Amino acid sequence: MRIIAGTARGRNLLTPANITRPTSDRAREGIFSSLTSELGTWDGVAFLDLFAGTGAVGLEALSRGAEIVECVEKDPQALQVCRDNFEIVSRGVVELGKFQAHGGAVNTFIRSASGNPFNVIFLDPPYEFSNEDIENILTALTSSSLLAPAAIVAVERPARISAFAWPAGFTASKERKYGEALVYFASVSP
Repeated sequence: MRIIAGTARGRNLLTPANITRPTSDRAREGIFSSLTSELGTWDGVAFLDLFAGTGAVGLEALSRGAEIVECVEKDPQALQVCRDNFEIVSRGVVELGKFQAHGGAVNTFIRSASGNPFNVIFLDPPYEFSNEDIENILTALTSSSLLAPAAIVAVERPARISAFAWPAGFTASKERKYGEALVYFASVSP
């Protein structure tokens, strides 16, 4: 696993054994291609990576120029790998946005969050999470201060699971398949 583009391009990332299912390099490349086409530029972007695992997706955003990246991960070992990967990405890089890794459950983070909203939120929950559980998390996001106006939200699901439906408050924009992963994109409804 490596950073694909930006200031930390090519840096290899750590992966904890048997704890996470990192988003593949191929899927990350496709996800960021889609996001870049929507955003135009990463300057000033605040990015939230929920169920961060190794932090590879959030760190990719940071490498590409996101101003703020926050990751949320419940597993202590994966959280430490996420923080270690930030050290790898930031080594020798002069201009890099702000990074913070939060330990704990996603629902707890959403309930207690305050501060600046995010332009992009990425959710890659364990594949055993039901679509209903993810819809509940998304609904909680709409009641929080975490969504910037016109925020883009992307959800990664296994392609073998039945189709995912966005709850009220989101407007679906596209779906992309990358190997076994299916990524759903939406924007926050006005």
